[in-house]
Formats: sequence, C-alpha cells, structure tokens
Amino acid sequence: MAVPELDPEARTAALAKAAEARRIRAELKQMLKAGEVSLRQLLDQANDSDALAKMRVIEVLTAMPAYGPVKARRLMEELDIAPSRRLRGLGPRQREALLATFEGGS
Repeated sequence: MAVPELDPEARTAALAKAAEARRIRAELKQMLKAGEVSLRQLLDQANDSDALAKMRVIEVLTAMPAYGPVKARRLMEELDIAPSRRLRGLGPRQREALLATFEGGS
C-alpha cells in the first residue's frame, strides 16, 4: 500500500498533530515517573485521549518509578501482555493485573 501524497497544508497539520501527541506522551511519562499521576489515572485518561491510547505498555512501565526495561519486560511476560501491546489494546484482565501490581492488590 502506497503512502498517500498530502498537500502542504495537510502535511503541516499532520506534523503538528504528531508533535502534539509526542509532547502529551512525554509529559505524562514524566509525571508518572515523578509520582504526580498514578497508573490508574493514566489508564483512565487513555480511554479519552487518542495520543495516550496509542502508547505502548512497555513505555508506560519503564516510566514507572523503579522500573527499567528488563523489569518491565519481565512483568509483561508474567502478566501475559504482548511486547507490542498498546494501552487501548489492554484487555480487562490485563488492565486489572497491572493495577493490582502497582496499587498493592486492589
């Protein structure tokens, strides 16, 4: 499938939208690392925000305090979450398992 040609205005709009989505994701990951927002709040916001819904779960986990790439990957394997899974694609059981891990079993 060929990439469609965009006129300059549409291209500019698409680039601006992509930049805004990256900014939102980076800001939220920083807030998550600093403890200003919880995983539950992030998952709830992802229901409403397309930019957040398209974040990979591994990115969110590595932004959690005390979690790096190895620990995040192990947790995802433990909870049977595919490495390519995005927040919007989490099933109810996977979501609850993640929340239970970070909220102490709630």
